[in-house]
Amino acid sequence: MWLRVKTAFAGLVAFGIADYPPDTQRRLKILNVISTLVAITTLIYAIQLAASGEMAMTPVVVINLVLAGIAAVVPLMHRFNEIAGGLLLIVAEFFALVGFAWFFSRNGGASLQYAVLAAAPFVVFDVARHRLVLGIVAVALLLHFYTWFHFTAPGSSHVTQEMIDSLYIQGGVTTFGLIAASIYYAFSLAERAKAETEMVLRNVLPDSVVERLKANPDEPIADAFQNASVLFADISGFVRLARSLGPERTVALLNRLVSAFDGLAQEHGVEKIKTIGDAYMVASGVPISRLDHVAALASMALDMLAATKSVSEETGHALNVRIGMASGPMTAGVIGIKKFSYDVWGDPVNLASRLEGQSQPGRILVCPSCREALDPDFELEARGAIETKGLGAQEAWFLVGRRGDGKTLSPSSAASTPA
Repeated sequence: MWLRVKTAFAGLVAFGIADYPPDTQRRLKILNVISTLVAITTLIYAIQLAASGEMAMTPVVVINLVLAGIAAVVPLMHRFNEIAGGLLLIVAEFFALVGFAWFFSRNGGASLQYAVLAAAPFVVFDVARHRLVLGIVAVALLLHFYTWFHFTAPGSSHVTQEMIDSLYIQGGVTTFGLIAASIYYAFSLAERAKAETEMVLRNVLPDSVVERLKANPDEPIADAFQNASVLFADISGFVRLARSLGPERTVALLNRLVSAFDGLAQEHGVEKIKTIGDAYMVASGVPISRLDHVAALASMALDMLAATKSVSEETGHALNVRIGMASGPMTAGVIGIKKFSYDVWGDPVNLASRLEGQSQPGRILVCPSCREALDPDFELEARGAIETKGLGAQEAWFLVGRRGDGKTLSPSSAASTPA
């Protein structure tokens, strides 16, 4: 039962806002909440007065019914523009509260409810419309003074002090309730938007970098690392495969493989830097230094080969990756002001890219620094010297596997692909 009520309320809150941008939708959701509360409270009050049988209360019943009806159609006004519903509700409240103050006097609590109209415009209208917002607040203040000083006695002889006291209590509860509910909902939407923004940011940047940006948003992020590792992986033959698959199947296959790599990066505690087409770049030891950065990235590389083989077998597509890995001093930081990214620079980055190009399908080619760090725990196979553009001749080794796990990559099995 509660779930159905919650679902219905969520649908009501979101009524008529689908064609607006997200920021406007949030404001209109708040307006829909306010108009719903106004419609419910005024309708209940009209029913209570009508049930009393007092014919003298007919003007108040009519005012409440009209106000409830106007509040109920506020969501329908969003089809015209984003401020039509808010203006309609506010103007209706202006006139209705004057009518209540005339009938019950200022002590009936009607003038108190102008405080809602001092808060609501800041919530339901764009802050950029400051003239409109301030104008509504000014009118609400003037009407509060007008009703307070002008209606010192009830407009009907049938109004008793007991009724006035009851109305003042009800008016106070309504005023505080509407203000509290509106502000609570506004803050909850703002917190949700903040959480969504932060989630997107953490998917783009490392967590530690996000925290630094939040603490000092104007401070550039640039760090030097004495020793870190970087890896490049490229799907061999992917361009030819993509031609045969078409765009949708190509993206689906690439997304499946990259998602598997992303999971491995999280598992091994290394940092995905970016994807460039069918190439995948990941670093270890940045943005937080770690002593085992080479071993962690080597384990990641071996698991990437296993993941590629698994996806290849599941999909029936011949997939294999070439991987190059290098370590050494590098710089990392955030660049750009739009679509910014966390990136790394340095000779190891260039070398890893060259090694990936010189590697073989299903094999991992590493630099001398990596070989030295991996030698105790991993099996390596000499590749010999290779010529790398801009860096000259470099000795290189194939990473074969972890020592003691019984799993090694031979040249023949590493390059094999499914039929």
